[in-house]
Amino acid sequence: MTACVLVFAGLDPGAGAGLAADILAIAAQGAHPLPVATALTSQDNNRVFDAQPVAASLVERQAAPLLDAFEIAAVKLGIPGNAANAAAIAGIVGKLRARRPALPVVLDPVLASGHGDALGQGDAAEALRALMPLATIVLPNLPERDALGPDACAQMLVTGGHAVGDLVVNRWLQGDAELRSWHWPRLPHGYHGSGCTLAAALAARLALGDDMEAALDAAQTYTHHTLAQSYALAPGQRIPRRLLKPHH
Repeated sequence: MTACVLVFAGLDPGAGAGLAADILAIAAQGAHPLPVATALTSQDNNRVFDAQPVAASLVERQAAPLLDAFEIAAVKLGIPGNAANAAAIAGIVGKLRARRPALPVVLDPVLASGHGDALGQGDAAEALRALMPLATIVLPNLPERDALGPDACAQMLVTGGHAVGDLVVNRWLQGDAELRSWHWPRLPHGYHGSGCTLAAALAARLALGDDMEAALDAAQTYTHHTLAQSYALAPGQRIPRRLLKPHH
């Protein structure tokens, strides 16, 4: 049976980030995505012009048939859109955890677009903090880690793309202890949806039964390849190639 990943995220009509990115990244691992829309956005590959959360009741109604019909092996959380949606998502994850206490939950704590544009209504950090206790692991970049605080979650993969230098250093933390770090060659462009890609791939690897270290290793390797094979649709940020070209 194919492993299913329940996804909560916003819709990017340009298909560079959000649900579209999650669907491709999860499918590329061999798992099946179950996408629930938390917000509708107006954006291109560089800027977010508008983000409207869907009603919390609609988030619940989208998820309810999926919980009844499918065996969900992992959850990936993107933007909730607002505090009401965060509360609805928490309730849904609580129902799943009642059936499967060890259910992996991966949180990509997006506070704003790469350009700083809002991706919902209200205090984004406050809405994300409501989801932190649910997460098995949180994947903040350096600015997000600073905004959310170092004790936001027991496990984190802090991504180093916002630092400087020839290498991007991603650090796997358990509380204050570093369990492992990965060093990736810094690629020359900006990318739209790289964080979504990494979090979705990680959730899929966990759904497929990888332990956390193996899942982190596989998800980062995959994501690095999607960026190395990225393509340009318009000036500015490039789109990760989530359906990878075969290596020859």
